Amino acid sequence: MTQAPDTGRAGGAAAFPVAPAPFPPFNEGHIPNKYGTGDAYRGPRVTPGLVTRVAPFPSFYARLFLGPVAWLSRRAAQGRCDDAAWAYASDWVTDLMERMGCPVEIEGMDAITATEKACIFVANHMSTLETFMLPGMIRPRRPVTFVVKESLVTMPFFGPIMRSRDPIVVGRRNPREDLAAVLDGGAERLAKGVSLVIFPQSTRSLTFDLAHFNSIAVKLARKAGAPLVPLALKTDAWGQGKKIKELGPVRPGMPIRYRFGAPLTVTGNGKEEQAAICDFIASTLSGWQAKDGINA
Repeated sequence: MTQAPDTGRAGGAAAFPVAPAPFPPFNEGHIPNKYGTGDAYRGPRVTPGLVTRVAPFPSFYARLFLGPVAWLSRRAAQGRCDDAAWAYASDWVTDLMERMGCPVEIEGMDAITATEKACIFVANHMSTLETFMLPGMIRPRRPVTFVVKESLVTMPFFGPIMRSRDPIVVGRRNPREDLAAVLDGGAERLAKGVSLVIFPQSTRSLTFDLAHFNSIAVKLARKAGAPLVPLALKTDAWGQGKKIKELGPVRPGMPIRYRFGAPLTVTGNGKEEQAAICDFIASTLSGWQAKDGINA
């Protein structure tokens, strides 16, 4: 897709561009930067074709698995899933969603590099889509990896890709072991200059439930002395499947939204920072859902 011009925040942002372009070929060793260097991105508004409108599920997943997933899986199997390839495949998935007629809007990207030290991005978890899209947003600006559940590093196709990214893996069977893995592994990566994406929710959810949003990111920030960057997202254009969560319904035309908040420094026991993160995500998501609806 054509890279959108840099824009300001909502209110002064330029109109969505409307002209899609062919997805560019991969430039070996070069980390692409689809979203530019500005604070905001507004992707093209595309009218999807007849096949996509009539049969969005097979249309999208055929392109996904035969395109970026197959391409990056082959490279991972060959030991060639580097940062450039990871970001490129991430942008490719975004391109597929934009071609489904789902406009992408991102705000607050200056926060990604607002801190000199590696940081912790703390986000709500809504669908599989953010795991695909965030590398393309963050990696062009700073090194990053994820805290992921064990199944993501063992499943077909995705497993080799995730393992190549040196993630922190949690089993979700023993909370104490998971906490130790995040605190020790997170501090190690942050000290090396690698930022982390953490989804503190126990599972993906269309709504934000404060009771299920734990404070593991704040605990890590206290231990490592790392800043926190709140991140609200609405990615239910790619919904959750009933039997296989990763294969949910895709809703053409539904906007995809991300908003990065200002970095926070933990002081004291971290309760104020945890509350600030939760308030930022809850209020932002509530406004988006009132505007866009929910892909339930």
